[in-house]
Amino acid sequence: MKKLLYPIIIGLLAVVLTACGSNDEADKKNDEKETTEKETAKATEEQQKQMEEMQKKLDKQKVDEKKTVAIVNDEKISGAEYNTVLSTTQMQMQQFGQDPTTKEGAKQIKEQTLNSLVGQTLLLQAADKKGYTASKAEIEKQLAEIEKQYESEEKFKEAMKQAGLNTETLNAQIAENIPYTKYVEKEIKVEEATDEEIQKYYDQVAEQAKTSGQKVQKLEEMKPQIKEQLEQQKKQEKLVKHVEELQKNAKVDIKI
Repeated sequence: MKKLLYPIIIGLLAVVLTACGSNDEADKKNDEKETTEKETAKATEEQQKQMEEMQKKLDKQKVDEKKTVAIVNDEKISGAEYNTVLSTTQMQMQQFGQDPTTKEGAKQIKEQTLNSLVGQTLLLQAADKKGYTASKAEIEKQLAEIEKQYESEEKFKEAMKQAGLNTETLNAQIAENIPYTKYVEKEIKVEEATDEEIQKYYDQVAEQAKTSGQKVQKLEEMKPQIKEQLEQQKKQEKLVKHVEELQKNAKVDIKI
């Protein structure tokens, strides 16, 4: 698999309604409750239908799992790998309030998915050439850390099911994610964010907060967070350029 790990969040919302009072008042409330329940049930049913229709459209964007979607330096990327990253890209697009089922949206998602897969494959190949590996202990440790994010083993298993994963595929992803992380940390070096950069970023955030009527935190309170964010941004920008350099010397054949 050529897919880096993404966080999975599954939540449950429960609403409990109670009513009390005199008989007449109780009857009235019962009628109101029944009406509300019917309206809620109807709205839920409509929402469910919309979600099912949306999912059907999203599923149409998937490809045959056995199909080769791209070849990167003689390494094949399968349709199964494409579909996994595609689902994540679709979800991210929806989270930003965009419709991934439009003609333009579908085109954008396809490009992003392929670019992501090619980039990740090139980085993993580079990490392998440099000799970065994952030990059994490192894999087990990271798996345990992922499990800790969930309240119970059942919820963890449900999250894996929702993501189309099982223990074997998750371990395989972790085994690839570790060398990738080591490679990025060791090979993609960035300069620390300067006080001037931090101040400039803080001024922008403070101005936005004032405009929206929000309370502005002091620079000292936000400085560590801003510093980390700026350095992550620098690393991401450098990583993109690094992938572009790797691609110049790579043989990439897109099949879809």
